[in-house]
Amino acid sequence: MDTTNLHTPCFILDEAELVRNIREFNAALQSKFKQSIIGYSVKTNSLPYVLKLVKDNGCYAEVVSYHEYSLALKIGFDRKHIIYNGPLKSRDTFLQAVCDGALVNVENWREIDWLRSLPKDKRYGVGIRLNINISKISPEDAACDDDDSRFGFSFESGEFQKAIADIAAIGNIDVVGLHSHREPKTRSVGFYQRVIAYVADIISQCHLSPDYWDLGGGFFGIMPGKPTYQQYVDGFYEVLPESLRCLKIIVEPGNAIVASAFDYWMEVIDVKHHDGKAFVCTDGTRNDVDPFFHKNDYFKEFVLTDSENRSRSSLPQVVSGLSCLEYDRLFQLPAESVSLKAGDRIVFHRVGAYTMVLSPLFIHYFPYVYVRNSTGLSLVREEWNENEFVIKNKY
Repeated sequence: MDTTNLHTPCFILDEAELVRNIREFNAALQSKFKQSIIGYSVKTNSLPYVLKLVKDNGCYAEVVSYHEYSLALKIGFDRKHIIYNGPLKSRDTFLQAVCDGALVNVENWREIDWLRSLPKDKRYGVGIRLNINISKISPEDAACDDDDSRFGFSFESGEFQKAIADIAAIGNIDVVGLHSHREPKTRSVGFYQRVIAYVADIISQCHLSPDYWDLGGGFFGIMPGKPTYQQYVDGFYEVLPESLRCLKIIVEPGNAIVASAFDYWMEVIDVKHHDGKAFVCTDGTRNDVDPFFHKNDYFKEFVLTDSENRSRSSLPQVVSGLSCLEYDRLFQLPAESVSLKAGDRIVFHRVGAYTMVLSPLFIHYFPYVYVRNSTGLSLVREEWNENEFVIKNKY
């Protein structure tokens, strides 16, 4: 790949990697569940080029707001190929999606109220989200002592049963699906098995006959030593009661599909020495690759301007970002590491998930995005400048 004229900072999408992830996950699903759907999690990376690519490779769009719903339509998703989740639905888009035959999972009481306004001369189907408390269902996968959830209706409190009864009382609405998404800290196969067993028991107790079961997301992508797509799917099938194996199984991967498909490139622009350290300044930022600021290290490599006869630094090297924040520091290289200098580039791998969508418009606006495919490297998003920033502003 010729990166000579690459503008930094930038993201680079490996199109073949993204398509491979989709196809391998789909092959795993098809091996056990002939009726299965991959609903790509739009919130994970909503780059239009990515959305078009996942659409063209058979994925549905899993959206969680009226903005994302409208974006999916703009990109060209079939109206029936949208999975509408989350609390930020608008009344108009919610009702439109139900009428159009999208997979709409009811999240709260106001949405049940909205259902009452649908025409009475036709039947409609909706799904409903079940509350999943990881601390109660699978404590070993909990991220904290009380790993509860604010989403969905709780079976233990009786609200799930009430929601089912309220929907049935409307008269022309059928509950045709269940949504049980939670993302465990471990992303283990065992977690999904315990959730499936928990939900299957509720299906039996409530005498439900769903057409589909949306298991949600939170899976690992293709990584050494981590569960594979096939291991997840085999785990689903193993614990799913035989009576439910004919259901349409839906998964909502985001990270598992898009993370490994993106790299982030930045360039060293200056190096200063003081207080016993070498401070390496770059034109990138931690905001772009670690927006939650919780990583200690990254999958990374260095592209040096001249690797021969490069000296080693006697000082630790603190690699820092472009912003004016003192904590915009990405990582530190120990003393005796190869000495970085202006013009060197640092490449971060596996940064496609929850990075671009969480990059702030702070000091530096959204960076360039390139795609690498069989035709080479091409620009699919220009760097934002002041013109994009002031759109819709009055001044």
